[in-house]
Amino acid sequence: MSKKIVIAGAGHAAGQVAATLRQQKFEGQILLVGDEPYLPYQRPPLSKGFLAGKTSAERLHLKAENFYDDHQIEVKLQTKITAIDRDKKALKIEDGDDIAYDKLVLALGSRVKELPVEGAKLKRVYYLRSIEDVERIRPEMDVGRRLVIIGAGYIGLEAAAVARSLGLDVTVIEMADRVMSRVVSPEISDFYQIEHTSKGVKLRLSTSVAALRGKKRVKRVEITGGEEIRADFVIVAVGILPNTELAEQAGLEVRDGIIVDDQCLTSDKDIFAVGDCTSHPNDIYGRRLRLESVHNAVEQAKTAANNLCGIETHYSQVPWFWSDQYDLKLQIAGLSEGYDDVVIRGNPADKSFACLYLKDNRLIAVDAVNAPKDFVQSKPLIAGHAVLSADKLADSATSLKDIAAKA
Repeated sequence: MSKKIVIAGAGHAAGQVAATLRQQKFEGQILLVGDEPYLPYQRPPLSKGFLAGKTSAERLHLKAENFYDDHQIEVKLQTKITAIDRDKKALKIEDGDDIAYDKLVLALGSRVKELPVEGAKLKRVYYLRSIEDVERIRPEMDVGRRLVIIGAGYIGLEAAAVARSLGLDVTVIEMADRVMSRVVSPEISDFYQIEHTSKGVKLRLSTSVAALRGKKRVKRVEITGGEEIRADFVIVAVGILPNTELAEQAGLEVRDGIIVDDQCLTSDKDIFAVGDCTSHPNDIYGRRLRLESVHNAVEQAKTAANNLCGIETHYSQVPWFWSDQYDLKLQIAGLSEGYDDVVIRGNPADKSFACLYLKDNRLIAVDAVNAPKDFVQSKPLIAGHAVLSADKLADSATSLKDIAAKA
């Protein structure tokens, strides 16, 4: 067994790798190396409770500080890795000595996509990816202030919900013709568009940002056609990019993420990779996936740690995601891309319903809004490639489990 495991990154996946290694009785040295000044923490609350001021930074931490001391896990924060020397089995560190490893885990995460327009570097233009980002945004969140959010994905809409609940004037600009278009069906998009509009959010769909205007700080957002929208501050939420540069420079196989097998092993037998930065095989969908989710980060981390401890583990699970907006919890199981039929269970007007996606009569994904039972029961059906009747699925009085049992 390896004597020293170095984990490059100190986010959610990295913290889970370290914790699982100790749970599995790994007795060697563990070193976490991260560029942020914080111990591993959860990112989903950043655009929800933490942005709203309902959650402290300490509560975001995966483990208390004493956990790392008690389990002899060394942590080097605010440390930038500049290269991986595979021949010497060492990490090159900016302004520091090389860090040697026996086995390396790349938990490099992802970074925000930056807005490529004039004025994007003006003051009071923010991104929302880290604790520091939110701490800069929160002082801006005063009643009546004008916030423009660029991007209507999970992060943008969650931020919009928080801002409206605090009494801000909110406009959301989205290039696509509907919200969350990359991840949900038109039926779910329509529901959320109605909800946000009813709360006072101004949605500008099929709209591109041409420039951000102002002398030193942003004051207006110029959109397609020359119209300008007044803004006291702007949040940009146009997606993320996987951090794969270190792996690529080191000669590891990279293709829309660091290529790993179902044990989270890269093309180098001494290097594993986990989380947002990876592309992994998924037997359920028969293709490679790169997933931006807590579930994927945690489960890949456990898989890598188990294999590092000699416990053969293979990762292939139904992906799942969630989003909290107002009093609505959206839970997504599976990937709906390529569906040929959609079934709605329940009534959207009741704010508790689910959209079930079928391909060749097989359940491939479920979007559940305030319908946790449908979400939970759908996952084994998706994994089992269950063949189900669309007519029977529409009967919300009968559980998915019972419908499947009678199929």
